[in-house]
Amino acid sequence: MDKGKYYITTAIAYTSGKPHIGNIYEIVLADSIARFKRKDGYDVFFQTGTDEHGQKIELKAEEAGITPKEYVDGVAGTIRKLWDLMDTSYDNFVRTTDERHEKQVQKIFKRLYEQGDIYKGAYEGMYCTPCESFWTESQLVDGKCPDCGREVKPAKEEAYFFKMSKYADRLIEHINAHPEFIQPVSRKNEMMNNFLLPGLQDLCVSRTSFKWGIPVDFDDKHVVYVWLDALTNYITGIGYDCGGESDGQYQKLWPADLHLIGKDIIRFHTIYWPIFLMALGEPLPKRIFGHPWLLQGDGKMSKSKGNVLYADDLVDFFGVDAVRYFVLHEMPFENDGVISWELMVERLNSDLANTLGNLVNRTISMSNKYFGGIVADKGISDTMDEDLKALATGTYDRVCAKMEELRVADAMTEIFALFKRCNKYIDETEPWVLAKDESKRDRLATVLYNLTEGIMAGASLLEPFMPSTAERIAKQLNASLYGFESLKEFGRYPSGNQVTEKPEILFTRLDIKEVLEKAEALFEARKAEAEKGQEADGAAENVIDIEAKEEIAYEEFARMQFQVGEIIACEEVPKSKKLLCSKVRVGSQVKQIVSGIKQHYTAEEMVGKKVMVLVNLKPAKLAGVVSEGMLLCAEDAEGSLALMVPEKTMPAGAEIC
Repeated sequence: MDKGKYYITTAIAYTSGKPHIGNIYEIVLADSIARFKRKDGYDVFFQTGTDEHGQKIELKAEEAGITPKEYVDGVAGTIRKLWDLMDTSYDNFVRTTDERHEKQVQKIFKRLYEQGDIYKGAYEGMYCTPCESFWTESQLVDGKCPDCGREVKPAKEEAYFFKMSKYADRLIEHINAHPEFIQPVSRKNEMMNNFLLPGLQDLCVSRTSFKWGIPVDFDDKHVVYVWLDALTNYITGIGYDCGGESDGQYQKLWPADLHLIGKDIIRFHTIYWPIFLMALGEPLPKRIFGHPWLLQGDGKMSKSKGNVLYADDLVDFFGVDAVRYFVLHEMPFENDGVISWELMVERLNSDLANTLGNLVNRTISMSNKYFGGIVADKGISDTMDEDLKALATGTYDRVCAKMEELRVADAMTEIFALFKRCNKYIDETEPWVLAKDESKRDRLATVLYNLTEGIMAGASLLEPFMPSTAERIAKQLNASLYGFESLKEFGRYPSGNQVTEKPEILFTRLDIKEVLEKAEALFEARKAEAEKGQEADGAAENVIDIEAKEEIAYEEFARMQFQVGEIIACEEVPKSKKLLCSKVRVGSQVKQIVSGIKQHYTAEEMVGKKVMVLVNLKPAKLAGVVSEGMLLCAEDAEGSLALMVPEKTMPAGAEIC
């Protein structure tokens, strides 16, 4: 049944380096939705790709001694291989260095300029180099950057700006009239309350301080800045033409049915992107879903620590479908998920090897043992069959309802509930007992038929999430996976069919100790490689000289009180790109401290840290929030920050002297 078109996109991956497993989650999530929709009767077009411009890439290419294009070609190739490794069924892989995309971005920029939505101006004010931000005198706090508290200097940079406020009211009306537009609801509330309702600032859409970008064709000093370039891939990749000559594919597919993105870029997709489309006179996407993050359970992923989790490493340990199962099943709808070696082994052993793998193996083995592999429905039913049949025929509706809400983890739980019910059915019917009574041979055959049919129904629903595993199950049962339209009926498996003689082990149980030892060896090798690379760069690069400040007397230093603090809560400061607000326990007191470290730490990972605190700093307001102290940090030459933490465990309140 043709249910119409369904256009789904992921955010395009930034080509600054190899994606880790947290980045892989999004493409697997999108693939499961695309596969489900295809099987459910939709004409699906699934687009992904790479974002390849910007200053960071220009600098990385320079460090590598190659051109930016050579650099992004290599990284884009790596990303595409990872997408393919994870068995993702994308229909189009767009690159922002594609000639068609670049030409359309230039045409879009020029059109928006000519119709008055983009104007030429300049950033002018006090510039904070680490934050890459301009501030007015009134925004400064004690003459310093309101985000990080560092020194600022007068600066000016010519730029083009987009008049965001021109379309803000229209966007607010659209969001209010279409409650499904931004999901989950918490993301919608965040965008409305923190950005739209307080009033939008005009957006910088060009830069002159670097060259690796799409040139503004009527002003070649400028390159198009990131979001006007990157976001437009969703339309340029399907044939949009700014001159009114869009091809049939664009007419068919747009507007997108679903933009699937990480929660960290929700503002750009739900505010900037819709406003760009309004200015172009194009329809808005139907739904934008900001998914949570997949975090590492035993600490932040760090290249220097060598503990970054990559999809290809995990596939070597667990297999493609096991990794797909884990990232999909362990991610909550709104809250961040956690990945760890221990949890992956536990899920593989319990859910995949035991619940699913053992069920298929036992069922095929019993069919071979008792009936030479022939599975036949003899029609000898019992009341205990009805519950299994009802669950098998009702699972599709439950899964479909969850998928409509994009609750993919819950959909998978419904499917595994069917597999668990099949295992319970074995315990209830006790086929080995029935086999001892020749008069119950037809009942035994019916039980094994019901089991086989239940497994086939579950495998058919599992296909979008674990496609290879579903096919392997069907092959062993010598049948084709069912279409969704037939899953409301029980008994599609052909009676008299013969299953495979030797069942294949779908998932092999793993020993957690062995896995952890191998993972430790992998991380040690990767850490050694990183350290070797740092040594090769030269020892001089591992030190920093900073400008010396005026000497102070000991009495001045002694006035400062430093203590160990424990962060018990942390949240982002509204309307600030850089600030986090922490509740810090120092002895019996709790101080509120605002710090410009949002680019380096998430609010979630701050909680529980022991930190060094300057506790007797005069209270000040940063972005309207009172700060009662200062967290001590170290900063490298690139502006990266690291919190100063005690080397040994110390109680909150311990004096630093």
